[in-house]
Order: sequence, then C-alpha cells, then structure tokens
Amino acid sequence: MKIGILGGGQLGRMLLQAGANYIMETWVLENDEHCPAAHLCHHFVKGDITDFDTVYQFGKGLDAITIEIESVNVDALEKLESEGVKVYPKPSAIRIIKNKVTQKAFYRSHEIPTPDFVITENAADLARQVHFLPAVHKIGQGGYDGKGVQVLENSHDLSKGFDAPSVLEKKVDIKKEIALIVAMSDTGEIVIYPPAEMVVDPLLNLLDYQLSPAILPEKTAWKAEAIAIKLVQALKSPGLFAIELFIDQQDEVWVNETAPRVHNSGHHTIEANYSSQYDMLLRIILGYPLGNPDPILPSAIVNIIGAEGHTGAAVYNGLAEVLQMDNVFVHLYGKTLTKPGRKMGHVTILHKDYQDLTFKANRIKHLLKVTS
Repeated sequence: MKIGILGGGQLGRMLLQAGANYIMETWVLENDEHCPAAHLCHHFVKGDITDFDTVYQFGKGLDAITIEIESVNVDALEKLESEGVKVYPKPSAIRIIKNKVTQKAFYRSHEIPTPDFVITENAADLARQVHFLPAVHKIGQGGYDGKGVQVLENSHDLSKGFDAPSVLEKKVDIKKEIALIVAMSDTGEIVIYPPAEMVVDPLLNLLDYQLSPAILPEKTAWKAEAIAIKLVQALKSPGLFAIELFIDQQDEVWVNETAPRVHNSGHHTIEANYSSQYDMLLRIILGYPLGNPDPILPSAIVNIIGAEGHTGAAVYNGLAEVLQMDNVFVHLYGKTLTKPGRKMGHVTILHKDYQDLTFKANRIKHLLKVTS
C-alpha cells in the first residue's frame, strides 16, 4: 500500500518507525524538509498541509492517508475520499474535532458528558459571560500544547480571553486527568487501551509526566471506557482516537477533548504495551487484525521539553545519566533547535512498582534538561 501522512513531526516519526515492520511505501507532506519524520519516509514532499491543492495533489495517487495533526485541509481530504482514497480518520470526524466549538457541540448533541459551556464569538461576547466564571476559555481553532487556553477566575481575568470564536467551559474541580486511546477498525471492531493518568505542569499547561495504567476505582474506570467507546462510535469513523477526560471530586467523568490521531498520552505504548498506538493505527490502515492493547508492565512518561531561557541549537544535559538507568527508554525527536516549552523528546520508564515509577519520573524530570 501507498500511505501518506499529513504532518512530519514526532508523531509521524514514531508512526514511520513502527511502519518499518510492515511492507508499505510511505509519503510525508510537511513544509519543513528537516522535520523529525523527513528522513524516515520513502518519499518526502515539501508543502502546506492546510492548502487544498497541495493536499489534493499529494493524496490523489495514494491508497490511504492519515494525519498527525488536526490542522489539515479537510475539503481536500473529502474530495480524495470521494475519489476512493481511504482517509483515517474520516474527514467528517476531523472536521468535527479540529474546532473546539463544533467538538463541544458534538458532545452535547450525542449526550456525551462534558463540562457545561457557552460559545463566545469575540471579546465583547466574553465580557457578557461574567456570571459563568470561574471557567476555562479555549480558542476554537489554532490552540495546541497548552496554547489557546486561559483560566478565567473572575472579571479581572477577562482580558486574558480570546477575541475569536471560543468555548467558555465551566471550571471543574479535578481529582485526576486521564486519557484513553481507542482504536476502531473499518468493520467497527473496537479495542481500548488502559487509561493513563496525566500529571499536568500548571505553569506550561503541558503534560509533565503520566502513569499507566491509571489507578482508578473499578466503577470509574468502567464509566470512562463506556463514555470513550460511545464517543468513538458516534464519530462513525475508523482510526485511532485519544480521549482526554476529567474525573472530579465526586468521581464523575467528563470528556475534556478528543484528538483524532496518535497522541502524546499514548507514547508509553511503544515499550509498555503489546501493540503500540502506532502499530495499532497501521493495522487499521493496512486492514490487519487489531493488536493487543494490554500492558506488559506499568509505565511512566516524562516529556523532554526545552528549558526556559534557551533558544538555539539543542544541548541535552544529563542524557548519559538517564541512559544508565534500568528499564528506561529515551526517545529524541531529532529537532535541532530548542526553545522554551518545545517538545524535544520523551522518556518511558517501566516498573511493576508505581512508587519506583514516580520516583524515577521526578528524578529524570530534574536531571534531563534541554538547553542551547
């Protein structure tokens, strides 16, 4: 099969690494020829994934296309789909998810539990919603990795909001944040990975580290899985989906957001699960039986991000010390330039003891620094 990937970042890189186990020919479309995935594909095409003609010309000779980021030209994907190119996930699912406004409306219309919200069209509209605070303001399109999200506690915070179509979401008293990876085949078969608990850096609003499988009451875990499956079935699309959920202080489960692709919260599956999220997506695209999502051992992930105050050629401090640790796996994304908060890699830790996982995760977080 001839398979194309829209986007050439670290997710595309890891998908191609898994793809080396299968017989297929790969294409990547990205506007940076030095992107993390560029040297791992068979064919690299430099171009804009948001441009209709570029995406259409890229895809019309391929058997299947997938994405590693939502900000793609959906109109071009719809035309390609109508001409027989398989798109994972379907363009209809990407269109719903890529804008938080339509995504939240989708949850409401399908009775999927999500925090209460109102839509604000601009700054003036937001100013009329003071009674709805405290809340979280999320820009409809363009937000990623903590960008495009502002916590608004009271009227003094309104200036932090967005003067663009956005979601104003009631603030939840969160006990835990979890993520579930759900895979659905062309025939509608579904497998679900054990939930991962996400520990978020409150300053960067980025994933700090995570633990998987998350330690949850059985009833809560069952509820989260049922919600995730209902959501994916409502999208009516094969593919791989990462669903982020909140668990509040009363153990109620709420959908935060969905990504229609492989995801940071599933990186651990490369070493920690029998079939990684990347292997699973390729099985779906290639029409193979779905893999086994069960964990081999509990795991933790630490994101390697650019240190504050450093922009320029990347230097990895503490790397040798981390590589000496047992059951620790380092993934560097091949980005030559660092800047504050930029994802430069991740480290996966395996251990049957959760205390050991947490200890090593914190040690690695403080030991491994990316400077310039």
